[in-house]
Amino acid sequence: MKKTFLYSIYGIVLSAGLFTTACKKPFLDIVPDNVVTLKNAFSNKTEAEKYLYTCYGYLPDAGPVSNILFFGADDMWTYYENNYFYQSPWKIARGEQNIVNPWVDFWNGNNHAKPYFKAIRDCNIFLENMIEGESYKHISYLSPDMQKRWIAEVKFLKAYYHFYLLRMYGPIPITDKSLPVSATPEQVKVKRDPVDKVVDYITRLLDEAIPELPADITNRGTELGRVTKPAAQMLKAKLLILAASPLFNGNPDYSSFKDKDGQLLFNPNYDATKWEKAAAACEAAIQTCAGVGIRLYEFTDPFVKISPATATQMSIRGSVTERWNTETVWALSGRVDNVLQTYSMADRIDPTFPNPTYLSSYMAPTIKMAETFYSNHGVPINEDKTWDYGRRYELRTGTYADRLNIQEGYTTARLNFDRENRFYASLGFDGGRWFMQSNASDENAWSIKAKFGQPQGKVSDQFYSETGYWPKKLVNWKFTQTNNSYTTESYPWPEMRLADLYLLYAEALNETGKGTDAITWLDKIRKRAGLDGVVNSWTNYSTSPGKFSTKEGLRDIIHQERMIELCFEGSRNWDLRRWKKAVIYENKPVLGWDVNQRVASEYYRPRTLFQQTFVAPRDYLWPLREYDLTVNTNLVQNPGW
Repeated sequence: MKKTFLYSIYGIVLSAGLFTTACKKPFLDIVPDNVVTLKNAFSNKTEAEKYLYTCYGYLPDAGPVSNILFFGADDMWTYYENNYFYQSPWKIARGEQNIVNPWVDFWNGNNHAKPYFKAIRDCNIFLENMIEGESYKHISYLSPDMQKRWIAEVKFLKAYYHFYLLRMYGPIPITDKSLPVSATPEQVKVKRDPVDKVVDYITRLLDEAIPELPADITNRGTELGRVTKPAAQMLKAKLLILAASPLFNGNPDYSSFKDKDGQLLFNPNYDATKWEKAAAACEAAIQTCAGVGIRLYEFTDPFVKISPATATQMSIRGSVTERWNTETVWALSGRVDNVLQTYSMADRIDPTFPNPTYLSSYMAPTIKMAETFYSNHGVPINEDKTWDYGRRYELRTGTYADRLNIQEGYTTARLNFDRENRFYASLGFDGGRWFMQSNASDENAWSIKAKFGQPQGKVSDQFYSETGYWPKKLVNWKFTQTNNSYTTESYPWPEMRLADLYLLYAEALNETGKGTDAITWLDKIRKRAGLDGVVNSWTNYSTSPGKFSTKEGLRDIIHQERMIELCFEGSRNWDLRRWKKAVIYENKPVLGWDVNQRVASEYYRPRTLFQQTFVAPRDYLWPLREYDLTVNTNLVQNPGW
């Protein structure tokens, strides 16, 4: 009875069973068997490797229903709640998070989330069977180098799962060892550790892993997606940036947040050295990436005829969707989700197949996101002194000069004209062109007609873009449709890519007073996007020409660069939180075009789809489930819940 009670309590407290089970989705296409006993699990190389892949098996899915990245903020919307997505992270964006049965609950593994304390426990079991005390166990079927590598991989995964929980919940229990079966009920009632202590612990895990990880994957046939040194160093950079950011660094909202013993869970004092540590981690990661040839992706294909601008747009699209491209720091090979492409693609876009029997088009970027991209001069549209921001919702007709981005002779919103290449690479819209491999030339790119009753418009109560925009960026350019199906090139989800690391480094440099150096890294991103540098763009075109010369002004520029470059990749959901800007952005109406209208003058009227409500500081952190607090009386709830 004692053991039964222990299993129950520990499962509730940390959502971690005392024994591992097989993951639902295999990593690297290897399906782990159910592990009946730990003796069997580590009896030979094959079984031990399956357990290794089980530790990988908890990595987040790439599907829009199961991942907080796609519908958890204000950048993506969909049609009314009677569709499939209503049982998804979209509930959080709609302000429906709760403490009874929290959405996207990685603490317990409920509601489109995985059980990350169980993932950590499986990592601990693996490590405990490979390490004894401070020494490696002698494993006869593994070479010393392979054993060290496997241990380093699992230390990375253990760090990653702790990082994911930290980002969501703030102070979490550090789970460094598996509790023995003989543990008492009181021993499993763990406490939350202070944020700084958690950050130090994750940092130590990564520092232990980095020297033993390979710099690159040489066996690309079977090992792509395994952890490397650049991935571990970039995770360390992301962790230290998070720790230095306003949400966790001297946040006054949490200055009195304590556990039941009176221990402060957040350091109330701002620490500028955290930004210095973050900058150093970013620099180290960038140097390692450069050493193994990781670089910003540039599109090349001798068999297509495209303009330099279209080639730039293809570089931007390919940085996400091109398999294992040069910019990939770490991609999740077991998290390929072709449905994501289908949900992002405009329906019936190929005129050869005007009436396909399958339909998609769920994912709809908001007007807010369309307004976030720069003008073609590389500055915000509300700052560009040559761009008429006040008339952005008025109509304009495409000319021959616009033809590669907007169909010649087609009337659409002025908002869609004279924008940077990342706008046209990332968004599909009414009147916009959508270049794909089957077009052969950008002159032959497909055109979108999205008004009510038109081919890509609303023709039924489902399978349409609720806002009139599509996330083109998420669709591989080899996507093709037929009358009853589609084919596409699958791509592993790019969990980490170099552009993100450059932008993190720029952010850290600016916060340490090195604005000039920060601009250097911003300009690398802008150059790939076909834009002039920050200084020239703001000096020549912005109504705030000196904005880049102050820390505060450059901070705003860096934040907007991240919102643009990393749009629809999930960074916005976490960035708005760590910057403490979600209360600003997610307390506004969600706008889309009036997709129920047939003519341009009526279609191009912004329509309020939803009035978002973000309550601060409550909504910056996920709530713990109310029942868990009842079972484990040592836990405390996050502020506001």
